[in-house]
Amino acid sequence: MIKRVCVVTGSRADYSHLSPVINAIKSHPKLALQLIVTGQHLDKKFGSTWLNIINDGHKIDQKIDIGLKSDTPLSTANSLGRGVGGIAESLNKLNPDILVALGDRFEIFAAAMAALLLNIPIAHIHGGEETEAAFDDAIRHAVTKISHLHFCSAKLYGDRIRQMGEDPKRIHMVGAPGLDQLNTIEYLGAHELSKKLKIKLRKSIFIITYHPVTLKPNETKTSINALISALDNFKNTTLIFTGVNSDPGNRLINNTIEEFVSKKPKDRILINSMDKEKYLSVMKLSDVVIGNSSAGMIEAPALGIPTVNIGDRQKGRITKPSIINCISEKDSILGAINKALDIEFILSVKKSLKLLRNSSASEKIALIIANTNLKELNIKTFHDLEWLKDD
Repeated sequence: MIKRVCVVTGSRADYSHLSPVINAIKSHPKLALQLIVTGQHLDKKFGSTWLNIINDGHKIDQKIDIGLKSDTPLSTANSLGRGVGGIAESLNKLNPDILVALGDRFEIFAAAMAALLLNIPIAHIHGGEETEAAFDDAIRHAVTKISHLHFCSAKLYGDRIRQMGEDPKRIHMVGAPGLDQLNTIEYLGAHELSKKLKIKLRKSIFIITYHPVTLKPNETKTSINALISALDNFKNTTLIFTGVNSDPGNRLINNTIEEFVSKKPKDRILINSMDKEKYLSVMKLSDVVIGNSSAGMIEAPALGIPTVNIGDRQKGRITKPSIINCISEKDSILGAINKALDIEFILSVKKSLKLLRNSSASEKIALIIANTNLKELNIKTFHDLEWLKDD
């Protein structure tokens, strides 16, 4: 019997990690893919990235516009509500055997809530991780508790899910699926990238992604200004900013970056969205990845590129030797960037870094779903830790 597997994606960020999973599901003879696209994908100001999904050869079964009209907390809460209703309608039409969701975005929370109420089992990818200063952290753990299969990227994260009372038999340490594509995409060279991005790439290249720190909204202005002030010290360097996500506070960050870029358009550019080939190609050519995105914690280390991780947005994730953590102050950011460019640091990273490619996480996920009796998943039992049972 063919199992209908519905994958939901809400932004370029989760799609980058889901893309190999989608391919693995499509390739498995016992699985049939359904695809729901929502959130930032459908918004022009975030790059209309649903087109990247079409260009990758995937059929979109349902599009759900959740109305990302503003960047206030109230607007985000309203969008989440619209997401629950719209995704529930789509799931009711598609009638999948299981929903696959990745990460910690509020759009994903909406999809998980809809599936829960429709009695559709949920498979959650990248649970158990921690991002201390963002409301994503609470969302991720909430999605874990209403999910039925758990696909983790590291043992530590699986142990945390176990602490939350989840059945150890349903927790699978598969690795990070986004890394599966690092050895399969065709990387673009500097000359080709220059033409596609419409900016001359200098010998020195920084790629920068900075998102709102949602649990510290009052610090947004000082934090982005500190980053901009630090970057202003680097001459003869191409600065490539990627688009800000839809979290509350995104408009201030985006406007600050746009103003900074406009002062030196030959050396600076803001690109709302890049497909994975362009993005990973830029990263591979870069001297350093800067900001507070998960890409600096996952993809950059796997490519051997130093990361300057700013502030607490990613605090709690496993830190690789190539990652330099700093606070959201100009001197700290500047010092971290200079350390990342230091030849001794670069050499030490290359010696100690164990590349994380070829994990085959996506194939493992597809195989586990195919071999699991999905009809028995919805009833969950809380599993106490062994030491608690002795009290």
